[in-house]
Amino acid sequence: MEAFNSLLSGFEVALTLQNLLLGLIGVTLGTLVGVLPGVGPALTVALLLPATSGFDPTGALIMFAGIYYGAMYGGSTTSILLNTPGESATIVTALEGNIMAKAGRGGPALSTAAIGSFVAGTLSVLMLTLVAPLVVDLALKFGPAEYFAVMVLAFATVSTLLGASIARGLASLFFGLFIGLIGIDGQTGQSRYTMGIPELLDGIDVVVAAVGLFAVGETLYLATYLNKSEDRLEQLKGSIWMSAADWARSWKPWLRGTVLGFPIGAMPAGGSEIPTFMSYALEKRLSRHPEEFGKGAIEGVAGPEAANNAASTGTLAMLLTIGLPTSATAAIVLAAFQQYGLQPGPLLFASQPQLVWGLIASMYIGNVLLLVLNLPLVGLWIRLLSIPRPLLYGGILIFATLGAYGIRNSWFDLLLLYIIGLIGFLMRRYDIPVAPTIVGMILGPMAEQQLRRALSISQGDPSVFVTRPISAALLALTVAAVVGPLLLKRRARRKDAPSAPR
Repeated sequence: MEAFNSLLSGFEVALTLQNLLLGLIGVTLGTLVGVLPGVGPALTVALLLPATSGFDPTGALIMFAGIYYGAMYGGSTTSILLNTPGESATIVTALEGNIMAKAGRGGPALSTAAIGSFVAGTLSVLMLTLVAPLVVDLALKFGPAEYFAVMVLAFATVSTLLGASIARGLASLFFGLFIGLIGIDGQTGQSRYTMGIPELLDGIDVVVAAVGLFAVGETLYLATYLNKSEDRLEQLKGSIWMSAADWARSWKPWLRGTVLGFPIGAMPAGGSEIPTFMSYALEKRLSRHPEEFGKGAIEGVAGPEAANNAASTGTLAMLLTIGLPTSATAAIVLAAFQQYGLQPGPLLFASQPQLVWGLIASMYIGNVLLLVLNLPLVGLWIRLLSIPRPLLYGGILIFATLGAYGIRNSWFDLLLLYIIGLIGFLMRRYDIPVAPTIVGMILGPMAEQQLRRALSISQGDPSVFVTRPISAALLALTVAAVVGPLLLKRRARRKDAPSAPR
């Protein structure tokens, strides 16, 4: 009951004219960037960080959340009509959706994606409302040892989940930890790794780093490697509305996708890709028309799209309740919190309840706005796909440059922006994930501070991290996150290896 009272106070915040407008802008921008090939929510949120530095924190975070789940839906339009997933989470949607579009059923495919996203989004936010207070009550018992363990778990999960290999993920993480330590040590007052450059005494601004890695680096990579092929856009034919048979075949996949997506998205190693593939496999197994899979089965669009949207809410649940980012976009949203001097987690629920519950309430409203916007404006989204990519990439770079310079009106920030952007380009080129860099940069100094506090309280005894139950459990999860994928890969190699002759 207390959760719903808090939610009602959140609606008072979210329903103000300013926050409603920012939520509308967020979901519109999110859908727009989700539709554009190669431009995902992480890039867009990073690009808008400098432009929102003067905003009210609540309004800015409401807009960023709208961008996140708007883009998660928008990617389905590109997958269905262009067979080019805008996000990795919409790969599965392209399997059946594009075949439906080629057969003249692109409208029902877009409809089931939009309505499924609404159903899953609403139900998963309801789950967040119920689960968040329970997680916060547990997390309020955390001390320095537990907070350090949570941050180590965050380091491990983003490094192993988001990287093509653990080594590459850890390389990205340690790069982030290094640049996070540049500046003045908060406890000793000594400068670290500044190389005698006065501008580095305040450290590297996280917004400059995020925009450089995601906006500049990603755009340079897209313009260099992904701008050479011609994509075929399938035109919409007939009605965009679903028939009675389509409704009958879609509503159960929507519910099953929601049940799969939210908990897996909330897991430290979950993400949005796993539940979409699981949903597709489940629907194929349960369908009364399994022979239609691979030929345009509507269940293969409905279930994965619901799982995708529910997983994005689960990711935000982990970020809000314990400050653990489990996706690239969540890492950038974490940077948005950092921009306003806020740290998501249980203490934020206690110190800024209006901000947190206003953000959660805005998700209910945002799902309604998405449903109202998406289907009537589908023609506009299709026209956006015809924007020449050189113009799109050039505009992103100009906007990134103006935004980074506007933070402190410093030429040094611009120099850092493009140095970090080139590093981001090289990381993308050699398949090194960039999200662990941002997580290491933000959480690294905090982890150092909590480590020092824990050792100070225990008088230098490191066993404090394994003798406290919550801390020990979190560190055990960390070991499982690192060792588990290695064991699974070794097991797969043994199965694939030919048996030795006797």
